[in-house]
Amino acid sequence: MSTYDYIGIGLGPYNLGLACLTAPIADLDGLFLEARADVSWHPGMLLESARLQTPFLADLVTLADPTSPFSFLSYLKETGRLYPFYIRENFFPLRLEYDAYCRWAAAKLPHLRFGHTVTSVGYDETDALYTVTATTDGGTVTHRARHLVLGTGTPPHVPASCAGLAGDVVHNSRYLERRAALTAKRSITVIGSGQSAAEIYHDLLGAIDSHDYQLNWVTRSPRFFPLEYTKLTLEMTSPDYVDYFHALPEDTRYRLEAEQKALFKGISAELVNDIFDLLYARSVPGPVRTRLMTNTELTSARYDAATGSYTLGLRHVEQGRDFTLDTEGLVLATGYQQRTPAFLEPVRDRLRFDGHGRLDVARNYSVDRTGREVFLQNGGTHTHSVTSPDLGMGPYRNSWIIREITGREHYPIEKSIAFQEFGAPAGVAS
Repeated sequence: MSTYDYIGIGLGPYNLGLACLTAPIADLDGLFLEARADVSWHPGMLLESARLQTPFLADLVTLADPTSPFSFLSYLKETGRLYPFYIRENFFPLRLEYDAYCRWAAAKLPHLRFGHTVTSVGYDETDALYTVTATTDGGTVTHRARHLVLGTGTPPHVPASCAGLAGDVVHNSRYLERRAALTAKRSITVIGSGQSAAEIYHDLLGAIDSHDYQLNWVTRSPRFFPLEYTKLTLEMTSPDYVDYFHALPEDTRYRLEAEQKALFKGISAELVNDIFDLLYARSVPGPVRTRLMTNTELTSARYDAATGSYTLGLRHVEQGRDFTLDTEGLVLATGYQQRTPAFLEPVRDRLRFDGHGRLDVARNYSVDRTGREVFLQNGGTHTHSVTSPDLGMGPYRNSWIIREITGREHYPIEKSIAFQEFGAPAGVAS
């Protein structure tokens, strides 16, 4: 049974970034376990034209170490794509390109183990070590570590109205594998309001003339909100705002979490405009077989096997009116939901939970009672605000985690970068 300084569970961009940043640290011995057969970043949404909503500097490592050989620019140089990227003059990489970059980085790291599904995490009181048990094609393996870094991501969220729904309803996380079957239907409805819903709608709208289906986009949002990307708003993805947000009372943080979703779940303004332009172009010969329905909440869904269609119960929120919509194809672009992994149950008593039952993430990203053993990647919008899912803050968080594990600041950690002040000035009394 091997013993490591730390074990990373899951290999999304954040733990992959941690693997890259710890690779040059000679006296730090880590292992990463991933259930899938390889690195794959949202494979169901790797549409050809889709772009990241963050610029290339928000790669796995650059904002912690601009000299790292694992940077996106290093990837472009090694693969002969640096000059084309330069000539392109667009800071936002393609999703397919970012996925390829992650695969490139993973191929250079020796301490990644794929096909390892973690089933249980225990704790050895005698040796003060965590035990991580995983199943593989070859059987069960167990490793031990002083620290854990949880990067398992978030499972797809299915609305309660669609729980257990029969038929071939598809969550956006599997869109590409089901795209051909969808476009063969007479009607398709996309439910959702964020970037994924917009990308899928844009993709299906582009193919509507070839397949001649009725295309609907239903969102409960009052409008198709663009991602706010002004520079002073971007300062909310900063150490300054994390300090401010984390110190707020729990109930205030939860209220703000709900209010700030548009800051990281909105649609890129360019895509909103592209959709309008495509609608305009498609409308030149005549009406387009599409409906965009805002302020509309999905309240129920029923599948009729005889007709192969769904009847959706919908409610217009502002008007308070109920109506139905029939559709053959149904895409749930309803996002993801944070859950505490079941494999942590044996060590639940060692972890901190808040009054809402979610992991209580400390300022240093730890979630255990000692504050220095178990760390969480992402999953902390209720404690660390919009910075939690932001790719650009991944290297910053990993710099913190590395400092906590090693006891030294291997990568300099920014203390303050914002021009604005988020709280009342210190020492001011009313």
